[in-house]
Amino acid sequence: MTSATPAPFRVRIGVRSYEVDVNGHVNHAVYHQYAEHARMEHFRAAGLSQAALGARGVTVVLLSTTARFRAELRAGEEIEVDSEITFGEGRSFTMGHRIVRDHDVDGASVDPTPAADVECTLGLMDLTERRLVTGPRALLAAAASRPDVLPGPVRT
Repeated sequence: MTSATPAPFRVRIGVRSYEVDVNGHVNHAVYHQYAEHARMEHFRAAGLSQAALGARGVTVVLLSTTARFRAELRAGEEIEVDSEITFGEGRSFTMGHRIVRDHDVDGASVDPTPAADVECTLGLMDLTERRLVTGPRALLAAAASRPDVLPGPVRT
């Protein structure tokens, strides 16, 4: 792997009471929402709003998502979710997200504990042709007002 990686992109999220299921921990689907939030914030930080992408005739589409659950989260805890983009040569790219608990329900710092890893495969869909475009890295970089936030490792 070669690297053109900027500083890691991260967002902070407080676990809300309505995200907790009958077992007293965060519902499995919410982990995907945390990753989605980090992904959208990463794109926003790069200047890739829906309008910016639409002006280029494309939109981001989710092709697959998987989560590996590692530790439960509870209401009131705080987490940090990172976001890393990996581009290849084809039509898709991946965004990986690690969800880490770093504050307990009382707001005290705790040793960082990985709670989940979420990996998403995405593509850029041409809005007219309704097909994935080749070379999403170049197109995203061209549309971004802050392309330095985007580049990730390139699979070789």
